[in-house]
Amino acid sequence: MVEAFAVASGKGGTGKTTSTLALGMALAESHDVTVVDADTGMANLLFHAGLSEAETTLHDVLSGDATVEESCYERFGMTVVPCGTSLDGFRDADPARLREVVAELAADTDVILLDSAAALSSRSAILPVVLADRVVVVLQPTIPSLSDGIKVQEYASSYGTGVAGLVFNKVRDDDAIGRIAEKSERYFDGPTLATVPASEAAREARRAGRPLLAHAPDSDAAAAFEDAAAAIDVRDGGSEAVADRFRSAVIPDPP
Repeated sequence: MVEAFAVASGKGGTGKTTSTLALGMALAESHDVTVVDADTGMANLLFHAGLSEAETTLHDVLSGDATVEESCYERFGMTVVPCGTSLDGFRDADPARLREVVAELAADTDVILLDSAAALSSRSAILPVVLADRVVVVLQPTIPSLSDGIKVQEYASSYGTGVAGLVFNKVRDDDAIGRIAEKSERYFDGPTLATVPASEAAREARRAGRPLLAHAPDSDAAAAFEDAAAAIDVRDGGSEAVADRFRSAVIPDPP
């Protein structure tokens, strides 16, 4: 079985990478999970996962200089594929090769989480959303963030990608989340998976180079991400069929 999820937001600053790793660790309690930093232009997952010194990254694979296996690292109960941060690596990377990378990973995992780019502004940025079976939309409880998330959903649905649900992150005002959540029920296809409170533990985890669930497993924010993962019903897709779909995916134009 395998299902691929893109974790997307439509804008920066929502805590998307923190959310990707937190969901990955929570899902890894019952599934084999592979996390891929598919934000090839502004990668930072490697800093959150203690992989800042990784010798081989997704950039090397996308440029044809390394195998997928060489870019995989076992961290915190997950397989993690970090992406590099150099401009040269980004320039040399062929985003079309991400299709084959995900297809190869699909043969040996249950869940693939694609940490997507903040903005849907290029082919490399939107390809993870197109490749995924479903998208998890990470939002903050504001109208602009909600608007950006709706754009993600609209673009995903145009390519047949469903919505697994919403994660409201960095929540400080219970009244604000109540108002925004009511609006989200009208505009989004998926449910609200969790409301994650703003947390100093999340900031400390980033500084320590560790996922939130490893750094502060007893925090309120970690508990909320556990709830979000529990609310995701991972679907059973045949690995070969899924891999074939990835390989044949159309590389889209940006919206």
